[in-house]
Amino acid sequence: MKDSALPQFLALGLAAPITRALADEQYTHPTPIQAQTIPQALAARDIIGIAQTGTGKTAAFALPILHRLAAAPRRCEPRRCRVLVLSPTRELSAQIVESFTTYGRYLSPRVALAIGGVSLNQQIRALVGGVDILVATPGRLLDLIQQRALGLDGVEIFVLDEADRMLDMGFIHDIRKIVAKLPRQRQTLFFSATMPREIADLAAQMLRDPVKVAVTPAATTVERIAQRVIHVERAGKPALLAELLRRETIDRVLVFTRTKRGADKVVRALAKGGLAAEAIHGNKSQNQRERVLTAFRTGRVRTLVATDIAARGIDVEGISHVINYDLPNVPESYVHRIGRTARAGADGVAISFCDAEERPFLRDIEKLIRMTIPATDHRGGRRTQPTPQAQHARGHSPRRNGHNGHNGHKAEPARHAPQPNGAAARASRKAQVTNGGDIGAIAFMRAPRRPGTPQPERRAPR
Repeated sequence: MKDSALPQFLALGLAAPITRALADEQYTHPTPIQAQTIPQALAARDIIGIAQTGTGKTAAFALPILHRLAAAPRRCEPRRCRVLVLSPTRELSAQIVESFTTYGRYLSPRVALAIGGVSLNQQIRALVGGVDILVATPGRLLDLIQQRALGLDGVEIFVLDEADRMLDMGFIHDIRKIVAKLPRQRQTLFFSATMPREIADLAAQMLRDPVKVAVTPAATTVERIAQRVIHVERAGKPALLAELLRRETIDRVLVFTRTKRGADKVVRALAKGGLAAEAIHGNKSQNQRERVLTAFRTGRVRTLVATDIAARGIDVEGISHVINYDLPNVPESYVHRIGRTARAGADGVAISFCDAEERPFLRDIEKLIRMTIPATDHRGGRRTQPTPQAQHARGHSPRRNGHNGHNGHKAEPARHAPQPNGAAARASRKAQVTNGGDIGAIAFMRAPRRPGTPQPERRAPR
């Protein structure tokens, strides 16, 4: 066994089969969210975890859950689960199942996935004999309960992941229905990237004397991401995107649009420019989405265009660039978007297009992250360089991002930012979710791999 590479994980007291699986994955040390969460979870404490995507929070709850199941083995009861994990999207749910399977490979827990877009009857059959761990989206879980294919009276540990995105997607009422069916005596692990008032109220109702773990201030940007804005006329965005994709030195790139229709338009524009593209929408089957996501993870697909909701389920290493084709009308979404790059110790680049109508969105983003993002002007054929004030925001000198491309300058890392504001923000989020659809859109484009580019070293589980 390769435990010599895992002294910090061994110190957490995880069972030997789990540390053996971590050694197989070449993980060396826990991330901050894991180091703070795992001991408390092993002690059966309720936990509120404030952590952005990419901090390793899936392993923060998966590892102690596997340890506790192994320490108290029990035969599964028919149509019951010992652990229930709720997540907002199909893709994220599938990735959580993959994590449990990877970390539990020497324990062989019974893990089931309950999501829409696939056969309900198949999921009903999977639950007949009972399972140790069930990962589900709220809507499909309620379908199974209504069909009397599942009871929640045997749940020992309940995990609510991406709670703020649940709020954005309108799942709060479904969550309340589900929580009402859980046993009062249970452990609850509650994770959210932000803590708006509705989420704080929900957590207060669900948890008992919780331990709060916050590894980064809410709504801050990652220090290793070089951010820049390009002011551009809306009609010039397609040509600018094609130009960047050809000019930038890119490993993998995630391009964000605000709506599914917008993603389609981007795909068509790229095709007209000689860049072959594919698209996946929320009404496509789960198998189709998984096939394309697998292609993106393995490198056969290099460019992915997504809406915010769909992207919450994309956890892929080696994303060198994030491009905001449309600026989000919810400033917190900007932080979530750019957090998809600069993982596992690598640097990253975040480029945002801003047309005249989006300038208020840019002001809201800069106010939230408390910095001025370096900007250039692409309107009317102009090519300006970032202003000195933007380059040296708040007195910090810019740094190169380490990608050898035309990637501009790095801005100052953000400090603690205020929480989302009241009813206006909630209405804006609701409008964004409605426009983006129930799971958003994902579109993909093939682009050549940069030769000789090493993948970032994996140092900690996700």
